[in-house]
Amino acid sequence: MKYKTELHCHSKDASGCSHETAEGIAEKYYKAGYTTIFLTNHFAPSDGDAENWEAKVEKRYHALELLEKASAGRMNILMGLEFRFTQNSNDYLVFGFDKEYLLSHRDMLTMGVKNFTKMAREDGLLTIQAHPFRFGMVVTNPDYIDGIEVFNGHPGHNSNNDIAEVWAEKYGKIKTSGTDHHDPDHQPRGGILTDFPITSEKQLIEVLRSGNYELIKG
Repeated sequence: MKYKTELHCHSKDASGCSHETAEGIAEKYYKAGYTTIFLTNHFAPSDGDAENWEAKVEKRYHALELLEKASAGRMNILMGLEFRFTQNSNDYLVFGFDKEYLLSHRDMLTMGVKNFTKMAREDGLLTIQAHPFRFGMVVTNPDYIDGIEVFNGHPGHNSNNDIAEVWAEKYGKIKTSGTDHHDPDHQPRGGILTDFPITSEKQLIEVLRSGNYELIKG
């Protein structure tokens, strides 16, 4: 038996571009046979709440709590975020932090990916560039990231997944896949398959670093 884990999912509770409720996400993913969802709402300077860092962080964790409640124990609901730094419009999926970490690093979104990833690696976090070859993205030095999202399932964007796959191969980067779920009509079509359920952020990082998983690609 294989277990499904979603690595890229947004809810309307903390991502302004999402129109899907926690209840909608929970029902949809449960019916699709997923055992784990990483809720990766946007975390960017332009979110409109940057002036109140505590509220910014609390909003993301409140969204997580809403999804946990909606899942009613049927799935593992875990935390990730989609970071955007002030330097450009690139997006990065980050895993391995907790609320206290976010609260104590108020300057993280102004650090730029190079300095952030250096800090993140020292603290055991993982930084994955999301949809790196979608139009409008800037090529990131491979040394500054741990992995690349080689399949992005958002139906409204051409993420040039084939180029991302080649780039990850060329530079030996961790490969991930995600639905990039935003809307009620988006169907789960990304993530990873493992021989055991993913039940913690730490376990996900260990699995991704080990390569002991398969990608879900549509």
